[in-house]
Amino acid sequence: MTTLSADQPLIQEIGERNEFPVIASDIIYEGAAVGLVKASGHARPITSADQFVGFAEDQADNSAGAAAAINVRVIKKGCVQLAVTGCVITDVGCAVYAQDDNAFSFVPTDGVFVGILRRYVSSGYGIVEFDAGVLKDPFEGYLAETTAIDKTLDNEDTGKIICCGTDDKTITLPAVAAMHFIVMNVGAYGVAGIDVAPNANDLIIYKDSAGTDNHGLVNTKATAQRQDFLEIEYGDATGWIVTRSKGVWADLDNS
Repeated sequence: MTTLSADQPLIQEIGERNEFPVIASDIIYEGAAVGLVKASGHARPITSADQFVGFAEDQADNSAGAAAAINVRVIKKGCVQLAVTGCVITDVGCAVYAQDDNAFSFVPTDGVFVGILRRYVSSGYGIVEFDAGVLKDPFEGYLAETTAIDKTLDNEDTGKIICCGTDDKTITLPAVAAMHFIVMNVGAYGVAGIDVAPNANDLIIYKDSAGTDNHGLVNTKATAQRQDFLEIEYGDATGWIVTRSKGVWADLDNS
């Protein structure tokens, strides 16, 4: 190990900015959500396959250039007003996802986590806190899928977030097996009551619930909040266990 024998001034970056080389033949406009292509490390207008790194501080026009011919300067941390689909006053605290560089919603399906809604501004608009690489998606690692109809889960759904924002819909679990799901209500406050039902011969173990065969759980419509969820996994041969939850979920007799 070699120790210093003289002063060595540090190369420091001050503030909440960063820079990344831009992909070939593209333009990143000022204000765009910026993503990194995971295979190459180049920046581009964000897609659902990318890593979010911030918002473009200025336009970076590389439409006639090779990859990395220019850099884009991004704001990597702060609070920004965004148009978020369906944003209402009861959505404060919800995770926000980018579906592209200028489209944001509270639904993780085909989206990349960018931050948390900290303040409601007006219908469809809110202040989003972001800190690229530091703030973490509360549902990181799950593949999200959206349904607007009753859905029975199967082996291919393990490891997924099943998102539903349509009232009076039922998500039915398969016969108990070594699987793991999240069921999320993506409707606004008081809009959608979502039922989670086990197979008729199985039960769901949940706090303050008797754990009875063919009894499920309902995210009661009157108190349902956007991004209320149940994280459900294999308990034993008799049924499922809820390992994590948000919101009010009540026992429901499915017989």
